[in-house]
Amino acid sequence: MKEEKWIYRRPPELSLKVAERFGIEPVTAAILLNRGLNSIREIREYLYGGTECFHDPFLLKDMDRACAVLQKKISEQAKIRIVGDYDIDGIMSSYILKRGLRELGAEADIRIPHRISDGYGMNLTMIDEAVRDGIDTIITCDNGISASDVAEYANEHGITMVVTDHHDVVSIPHAEAVIDPQRPDDAYPNKNICGAGVAWKLIRALGGDPQMRMLQYVGFATVGDVVDLTGENRIFVREGLRQLRDTDNTGLRRLAEVCGCSLGKIDTYHIGFVLGPCMNASGRLDSAMRALELLECESDQRARDIAEDLKSLNESRKAMTVQAETEAVHMIENGEFGNDRVLVLYMPALHESIAGIVAGRIREKYGKPVFILTKGEEAVKGSGRSIEGYSMAGELQKVKSLLLRFGGHPMAAGLSLDFGNVERLREALNRECTLSDEDLVPKIRMDALVPVAEITEKLVSEMELLGPFGKGNPKPLFCEKNAFCEHPRLFGAQHNFMKMRIRSLTDPRDTDPGRPGFQPSLTGSQIDAVCFRDVDRLYRRVTDNPVVSIIYEAGFDEYMGERRIQAVIRHFR
Repeated sequence: MKEEKWIYRRPPELSLKVAERFGIEPVTAAILLNRGLNSIREIREYLYGGTECFHDPFLLKDMDRACAVLQKKISEQAKIRIVGDYDIDGIMSSYILKRGLRELGAEADIRIPHRISDGYGMNLTMIDEAVRDGIDTIITCDNGISASDVAEYANEHGITMVVTDHHDVVSIPHAEAVIDPQRPDDAYPNKNICGAGVAWKLIRALGGDPQMRMLQYVGFATVGDVVDLTGENRIFVREGLRQLRDTDNTGLRRLAEVCGCSLGKIDTYHIGFVLGPCMNASGRLDSAMRALELLECESDQRARDIAEDLKSLNESRKAMTVQAETEAVHMIENGEFGNDRVLVLYMPALHESIAGIVAGRIREKYGKPVFILTKGEEAVKGSGRSIEGYSMAGELQKVKSLLLRFGGHPMAAGLSLDFGNVERLREALNRECTLSDEDLVPKIRMDALVPVAEITEKLVSEMELLGPFGKGNPKPLFCEKNAFCEHPRLFGAQHNFMKMRIRSLTDPRDTDPGRPGFQPSLTGSQIDAVCFRDVDRLYRRVTDNPVVSIIYEAGFDEYMGERRIQAVIRHFR
């Protein structure tokens, strides 16, 4: 078990005033303030804001130019091609643009690159294809900002190009319009909007989707692309979830059905870990056009068949990931570089589409930056996942002489290199690494010290109000230093989760159950507690000593019509 450092932020002085102003618990007010909401307006929008809080799409640089070009093309019935990406964001972006443009009277089709044969984003071959197909205009979504050479080639062949993207900008392509909130000259307030969000803003600026019914696809992509669920993004997801729970999209309904999800209760978890991975699997192991076909499908039986295929692809992806993770752990535990501060693993037989997933799993297990490299047709390709304090993009910049291509951001990156440079890369990254022992200690940040005796239905309801949860807006974590645990029980075919009842101790001497005359002083009602990780160790721990410090989430558990407060234990010691 890795050592952990528990950190929590103290309640700001304004907590009581904010609590009184909004009629919320001081703990809730402290969470809001500690998460950077510094004004009454921001807090009100966070708690109660809706679509009226969306930013004007024309704040995006070149939005006016894009609209002028596309309105002209639509009136001329010019053939428009949308070029997306093979992940959830790219699939949803493409669908939003095609549906929105067609509702506005445009003639539009979609081309999504194949991960293996085409690689990421636009390439020159796609321009040649467009010329053969009589395409007049290309709109990119979730890609294109790095396609300067392609934009030049398109210009030479008389094709108008409009770029919509959300990735970092190195140089701005010479396209007719380039919409990307990361442009240095862009004033759009939401720099973390996903590609589908940018695509939807374009449709809205053109006068499309007047009822905002495509927010369900924007919300799905926002969760799937793991962007921060703050500000406008959080409203995308909140409104999108409401629509998804009653969606009229046949494909999404059938996908939820085959995956055993109740659409009426769908949440960010189901998008991020059940439905989204099935759509992503099409782009990883087959063609993302399969997932796009699902979204466009109107036949119940056809939609069910595609949904079953996507679920099967995802099951294959999960099996491949487990096998690869096991192999990676064996390499670390039995190899010569287990003590490296930056783990660089060359796994030539690994399917390159899951390298990033495996890197993330190994990063979680060892608490170190991880690069997983695999054998491509012409070079070694890889994906990296990082930890706090180690910027992957910055560190790769230091060793760029060893690389053919690289790109990314502080927490994740992609790269390619010659076969002969794999070991040199491992040595160079570790030589340049400045991570200290303290940096490698996992840090668990909790929101407040809240004894379970102080957990009330009102507080738990307010925690639900803070959702939807995800990156940038995690579920609040509370700490109870002295939880007294009773009736621990193991459940599941493999005893992989545990339930018990917990209460708060009031006398610190009661943390030693071995002292003579031990009789715990308890306060508050018992509440249910459940744990899904490191279960065997927790069971042994509370059996030996029922007093334990825990970090937990507070929520409701509903069973047979009864709703009870429940603590979900995430960490303990």
